[in-house]
Amino acid sequence: MALSKKWKLYVLHHSHTDIGYTERQEKLKRYHVDFIQQAIDILTDIENGKRPEWEGFRWVCENYWQVENFLANSSEENIACFERYVQAGLIDISLNYLNMTELVDNDVLNHKLAQGRSYADGLAVPLDSAMTADINGYSWGYADALANNGIENLFSCIHTHHGMFPLGKKHHGFWWEGPSGERVLTWVSDHYHMGNELCLVPEHGITYLLEDRFNEKAAVADFAIAEERIFQYIEKLDQDAEYDYNFVPIMVSGMSTDNGAPNGRILERLKAWNDKHGEQIEIEMITLNHFFEILRKEMNELPVYRGDWNDWWADGVGSTPAVVKHYKDAQRKYHIGKQLAPESVVADKAYLDAVEYELALYAEHTWGYSSSVTEPWETLVNDLDFRKSAYAIRANQLASLKLDEILAAKGEVTIRPDREKLFKVINPQATTRTDSVRLYIEHWEDVEGASVDILLQNIEVVDEATGNVLPSQVREIARAKEVEVVIELAALEERILRIRLKKELQKEQYRYLAVDKVKDIMYDGWQDGLRVNAHQVETKYYSMAFDETQGIVSLVDKQDGRSLLRDNMEHAPFVGIYERTTTEPDAWEVRHTMGRNRKKVNTNRHISTLRNIRVGEIGDVSATVVFTYDLEGTQMYEIHMKVYRDTPKIDVTLRLHKDSIWDPENLYISFPFTAGGAEDLYFDKTGCLVRPGIDQLPGTNQEFYLVQEGAAYVGEEKSVILALKDTPLLVLGDLKHHLIELSGQGSTPKNKEPLYVWAMNNFWETNFKVDLAGFYEFRYTLATLQTNEAAVAIDACKSYNQGFLSMYV
Repeated sequence: MALSKKWKLYVLHHSHTDIGYTERQEKLKRYHVDFIQQAIDILTDIENGKRPEWEGFRWVCENYWQVENFLANSSEENIACFERYVQAGLIDISLNYLNMTELVDNDVLNHKLAQGRSYADGLAVPLDSAMTADINGYSWGYADALANNGIENLFSCIHTHHGMFPLGKKHHGFWWEGPSGERVLTWVSDHYHMGNELCLVPEHGITYLLEDRFNEKAAVADFAIAEERIFQYIEKLDQDAEYDYNFVPIMVSGMSTDNGAPNGRILERLKAWNDKHGEQIEIEMITLNHFFEILRKEMNELPVYRGDWNDWWADGVGSTPAVVKHYKDAQRKYHIGKQLAPESVVADKAYLDAVEYELALYAEHTWGYSSSVTEPWETLVNDLDFRKSAYAIRANQLASLKLDEILAAKGEVTIRPDREKLFKVINPQATTRTDSVRLYIEHWEDVEGASVDILLQNIEVVDEATGNVLPSQVREIARAKEVEVVIELAALEERILRIRLKKELQKEQYRYLAVDKVKDIMYDGWQDGLRVNAHQVETKYYSMAFDETQGIVSLVDKQDGRSLLRDNMEHAPFVGIYERTTTEPDAWEVRHTMGRNRKKVNTNRHISTLRNIRVGEIGDVSATVVFTYDLEGTQMYEIHMKVYRDTPKIDVTLRLHKDSIWDPENLYISFPFTAGGAEDLYFDKTGCLVRPGIDQLPGTNQEFYLVQEGAAYVGEEKSVILALKDTPLLVLGDLKHHLIELSGQGSTPKNKEPLYVWAMNNFWETNFKVDLAGFYEFRYTLATLQTNEAAVAIDACKSYNQGFLSMYV
């Protein structure tokens, strides 16, 4: 078929960074340093006349992480040579730091982008583009982060396995407008190995997306195969009435693998092609920034889109829930340290560089070795899993040590005999807040000489500044007594509290307590505005009723009399939903065909069955009700719901013992709440607030979301918030297998559908951690606020997750 015009095929040569997918993480670090050196050597050989057949070679460093490691591990001579080739436009630097998940927070994302920006500025070269490969989306705040760091162009090569392009198509450009109004010119290209599929690399072709008669022998990448595939590829674009250009960019790897080396032989293939077919389709290897120069000259008016580019691949975090919990704790400590001592933290560049590096590397998109699911016993599979976890562990250690240092400067002391029971409590937030805080008396300590045996009923907490006695509650924990109080603290306020003995020692007292000590009279448990029993909980804020089979069946906000449970809820609050799919025909194939549902039509779904409700504890601060469930796939599924007496807060803790199962699994937790009336649901994503299903690019994922701090239902007069400490994946809508509606399609109002926490999964066929077994504790806070401002509501999620600090002084 004759083409309607002459075409230009622009080839961008790179190595896709997939840290831990094909080799040990530290080995891949060495690989990518050497890949840049190999590119330098190729250009040097061309320059010296040793390889004239490779003239036209260009190399694109896919991310600044590659460059950062090269600069740290190369000689001054090689660095000077590298920079000379960058300035000549022969080597290009993408200013994206890594191919990230949305687990990364906005501070770390911006700081890592800024490092690349700073280096590029020092070269005095107009580098203003970023490229990503493989990943299926980015938080809306990513657009602002790019623009804020002088990155004007984004080249996206999405891998649509279990995902999809935005707007339902590839090879198109648009202006992506961030929340601030800043815009980034965005080009959505094809898969990052498309150049290999078109057989541009001798002996390193593949068949993955293209299906034709050459499937079995495409790897040899004969010239004849390249001819047929390239012409078919260009003919489709030539016939596309919506495609306005006579050029198209594709990416190519020097080898048919992720983390592949540069390959000068591509230029031999391009020369042979141009000699034979250059009058119809000319192929040229160019750099990333050069492509955007061409695009900006040739493009017509492009559409502008605002909204979240929600990532289809964010769910990898659900395959490592224990380590993700540890990572989220590291993030909190990192931020608390900066909030309490901003000047000293910023001055400690070595600490910031180290902790932000570890936080960034754990948030990188690779979640395991390529055979993690099919060969979970392999030594390399487990070694790479340990190394991935080590990024989170090191980040937590670094952030913990820095926070210890900051608290020591504020007066924290270590344990010592006969110490006064004085504690400093600190609000790390920049707003006045009321919250609970825990003080600890070690198991070997006494209070004013009193034996620990009588402490549970006979101590009190005093505010040293005012002399006021604060309501407190004592519970036994491992190796200590935990004393919890509720206190109001101004922004960044510090207060000294003392634990002392009550003047008159007391014994536990009950109203309506019979000789059998069974509390089943209507008013059992009603103590100063708090009623708790196996059928109900009532405080001055909430009225809650239980059913012996369903659990919580009613939850009313007593401030306005409205129900906090959704009319369209399918599962009661905190109920567990476990899914398991039979492995047929094998562990790889069953997962490979799951698609965007992350399950199949024949997936077995099990709802937790309530076995018991018991009152765990009642005191002056809170009451705890324990719901014990039976749930398939687990040995224990237990909800500890703590309702506070004097603050509109409910803490929820899931204690879980998960079985080891090789089949594909999902575990969800129901959170079917509402603020009532007209409301919008907001998620806190990296650098932005998003209304799921509303603030999104057309054609993007609205099945699940990876959030930072939590979610908020924002109504006309109040908000209901869900703060997520440990499990950041959220799901909206029906859990059953269904046809996927992308954002902007259909009439289903995703923003109005029931909400679930997606606690864990192992569905991916290659590099998820397949074994979810173990003991877990996941924590959540549900609260109501008298605000209709989304930013205030989401900030409360962060505040509840960080909590107040306490320390010995």
